[in-house]
Amino acid sequence: MGGGRPLVFIGGPCVIESERMLMRTAESLADVCESLGIGFVFKTSYDKANRTSVRSFRGVGIRAGLKMVESVKRRLGVPILLDVHKESECGPVSAVADILQIPAFLCRQTDLIQSAARTRRVVNIKKGQFLPPTDAPYVAEKVTSTGNPNVTFTERGASFGYGNLVVDLRSIQIIREFGFPAIFDATHSVQMPGAAGKTGGDRRFVPLLSRAAVAAGVDGLFMEVHPNPDRAKSDSANQMPLSHMRTLLRELIEIDRLVKSRGGKPSDAAP
Repeated sequence: MGGGRPLVFIGGPCVIESERMLMRTAESLADVCESLGIGFVFKTSYDKANRTSVRSFRGVGIRAGLKMVESVKRRLGVPILLDVHKESECGPVSAVADILQIPAFLCRQTDLIQSAARTRRVVNIKKGQFLPPTDAPYVAEKVTSTGNPNVTFTERGASFGYGNLVVDLRSIQIIREFGFPAIFDATHSVQMPGAAGKTGGDRRFVPLLSRAAVAAGVDGLFMEVHPNPDRAKSDSANQMPLSHMRTLLRELIEIDRLVKSRGGKPSDAAP
């Protein structure tokens, strides 16, 4: 990522619900991205360990989940991104995933980050809702201190009072100025955390925020995508419908091309 390269799309369902749904989503997204000429990384989760309620669906578990994801990778040959929540998960997950993702609430957990980094896989840090972008170098150092230079950061909104997030697009430029690829998580950025015992959201604003992030020069876009979001077992309010992705990505690619034709960043307002 970075250096004026084409936009990379990271997408897939929030959590594995079934192997059939997983493969359907992966195949469709891979086809869309190939036809549009952009890089694709498939993401999902075998376990959502930070759900609001203990009664919420968490996933199929690491053993079954890795088996299903391995089938996707074998059939489609696409890179895979998976969350890790514990140090003990890093080794098994790295045998399947190309990118190990540190969830936002865990982005300062030194032992977890370094365990992920020692796998030599790319480590994608979800920037915590509480973390300023100027702290990115301190988190990155936890990766690079292991001898692994492969670290990316994902902006996903900042806490604004209770039950809401706001997006400060200056974060993208700040992260890139530190020399790290910046990814924008459009679907988690529209969350409304902890409402009525579960996380709500408003997917209406995903296209708007995605356009703004691409115009700001982001290196990659992250979205959770589901064939029928209203029936999804996690993050139903903010996942994007699979049927909408071709049109949305085509629009975003045009913006990306315009921005990168100007040297990989938007025009500065100041002289």
